[in-house]
Amino acid sequence: MLDFSVIIPARYASSRFEAKLLQDIHGKPLIQHTYENAKRSGASNVIIATDDERIEKVANNFGATTCITSESHTSGTARIAEALEILNINDQEIIVNVQGDEPMLGGQVIKQVANNLVSSNMQMATLCENIIDKTQYLDSDCVKVVFDRFGKALYFSRSPIPAFRDEEDFDIALCFKHIGIYAYRSGFIKQYLTINSSDNEKVEKLEQLTVLNEGLDIHVALTCVPTGFGVDTMQDLEKVRNALQ
Repeated sequence: MLDFSVIIPARYASSRFEAKLLQDIHGKPLIQHTYENAKRSGASNVIIATDDERIEKVANNFGATTCITSESHTSGTARIAEALEILNINDQEIIVNVQGDEPMLGGQVIKQVANNLVSSNMQMATLCENIIDKTQYLDSDCVKVVFDRFGKALYFSRSPIPAFRDEEDFDIALCFKHIGIYAYRSGFIKQYLTINSSDNEKVEKLEQLTVLNEGLDIHVALTCVPTGFGVDTMQDLEKVRNALQ
């Protein structure tokens, strides 16, 4: 049985929806749904890495292990890196990064990405889903990914990729939405933080593009089950409440 840990970066002051992780979904705070799904993955440890005592208190009340990190982090990866240092986690430990605002991301998917990291022998692993329609394909908030026949990522973009030169050649079956869950070894996260952000990351605002720019490999696979919705806005929260009813 594969041994891995899940770390959930959980920031209080989200720019688009402050305190969203504490919003109620059918009697439980949003972050609890994310945590309980992570526990179902079979992970050896599930840790909530947060910058805020309010999240820490709520998480401790439902029995979660927490780690207080700096408020200054600009990414979940940097928050995880600090937690790894605080907790003195071995460089070879497999870490799955599950965003706190993904209350519908199931345990099977979390386990899948950890297994894919090992079986692919790449530096990182992540997941994708089929894009559902042309509106989603054209939406800049939907990050697209293209990958080769071995599952190695070629590029991630907010732009529509692959681009179809001729309109009549448009094929939704070739279009994939990136799901923001990552698996990597603890030591890789420390290495990543020493790398300067690539120009492509700066313009697309996608951390994984710096990894590709360094010539490192990211494995991509279709999720084994649907992942539902993440929560960025109040409208998203209502969608999740309805879906989990």
